[in-house]
Amino acid sequence: MQKKDSTKYFWYAISLGFILLFILILLSSVLDVGERLRGIHPYVEYGFYGLSFLLVYFLIIRPVHIIIFSPSFSVETTLDEPSRKNAMVYRKVAKRLLTNPDLPEGEQVRLKDALNSNSEDLKLALNHVFSHHIRKQMNQVIKRNAKTVMISTAISQNGRLDFFTVVVVNLKMIKELVVMCGFRPSYKNLAKLTVNVFTTALIAEGLENMDINEVLPTSTLNTLSDIPFIRPMLSSVTQGVSNALLTLRIGIVTRKFLFSDSNEITKEKIRHGALLEAAGMLPSVIAEAFMILPRKIANLFKKPQSKEEDTKEESVEDK
Repeated sequence: MQKKDSTKYFWYAISLGFILLFILILLSSVLDVGERLRGIHPYVEYGFYGLSFLLVYFLIIRPVHIIIFSPSFSVETTLDEPSRKNAMVYRKVAKRLLTNPDLPEGEQVRLKDALNSNSEDLKLALNHVFSHHIRKQMNQVIKRNAKTVMISTAISQNGRLDFFTVVVVNLKMIKELVVMCGFRPSYKNLAKLTVNVFTTALIAEGLENMDINEVLPTSTLNTLSDIPFIRPMLSSVTQGVSNALLTLRIGIVTRKFLFSDSNEITKEKIRHGALLEAAGMLPSVIAEAFMILPRKIANLFKKPQSKEEDTKEESVEDK
C-alpha cells in the first residue's frame, strides 16, 4: 500500500511539473506576441490579451474543469465485490449515459430496467453498453481528433504552434471521451495522461526541425528530388503522421484506463497494446486526412455558400 501511494505522488509531482512548464511556455508566447503588438497600438495589445484569455479558458481551462469534476469510475470496478459506493457510482453513470442522444433505444431500455433493479444487474448492463456501443464511439472520437492533429501540424510550419495545437486537441479528445462515458480515470491515471499529452506536444514541437534525410533511404530521396516541392511537402506530411500516431496512442491509453478488463492489467500491457492498436488505426486516419485536405484547401477559394447548401453537402457526404 505504501509503495502504491509513493507511486501515486510521484506521478502527481511529474504532472504538476509539466503543467507549470506549459504555463510558462504559454505565458512567454502570449507576452512575446503582445509586446510586438504594442508597437501598433496599446489597445491592440490589450485586445490580444483579452482574446488570449478567452481562448485559454474555452480551449484549456474549461475542458480540464469538466474532466477533473467528472465522477471517478472504471469498468474494472464492475469485476470487484459489490459495495455501496460502487452502486451509487453505477447509478450516477447510468443516468448520465441516458442523456446521450446517440445511445441506441435498446441500450436505453436496458439501462432504465437495470436502474429499477439491483446493482448487480446495473453493472452488467453498464458493461454491455460500454463493450457494444460506447467503445466504438470512443474509437471514432479518437480517430477524428488524430485526423485534426495530422492536418493541422502538417499545414503548420511553426513548432510552437504545433505544440499548442497538440495540447488543445488532446485535451479536447480526453474531455470528449470523459463526457461520452460519464466518468473519468483516477487522478493517478489523469496524471499519467497529463505527462503523455505534454510529452507528445514537446515531440510535436521538436518534429519541426526533423530532417527528412534521416527518415527515408537515400535512393528514395534521390528519386523524389526530381519532383518539384515534393521534399518539403513530404517532410510536413511525415510530421503530421507522427503527431497523429501519438494522438491515437493517447486516446487509446485513455480508453484503456477507463475500460480496463481486469484489475491485473499492467501498465506495460496498456502501453504495448495502445501502440499496436494506434498503428492499426493510423492507415485509415491517413486515408481520411488525404481525402479531406484537398477539399479544405479548395474551399478557401470558393465563394461562401448559404447554410442550406452547406447542409445539403454535409448530408450527401454522410450518405
